[in-house]
Amino acid sequence: MPSVLESLSTVGWLLLAFGAILIALPLLAKYLPSAVIADRLPPLLLYVYRKDGFVFVTSPILVIISLISILWALVRGRA
Repeated sequence: MPSVLESLSTVGWLLLAFGAILIALPLLAKYLPSAVIADRLPPLLLYVYRKDGFVFVTSPILVIISLISILWALVRGRA
């Protein structure tokens, strides 16, 4: 049975991987044509905003998961 620290370590590594992916997404979107990214992935997985050389890329589903986890931590901490 894995200990609590091993579970937290796994979650930490997953968060680091997601963070690295989120950092790399704008760089990929900047160099790849918009048709390659926007047409192949649904907007719930990847949202790309381009205007005047500014590129903003995010994953709405990761934002939703983050908000849920923050709310869960706040509710759990007060219980």
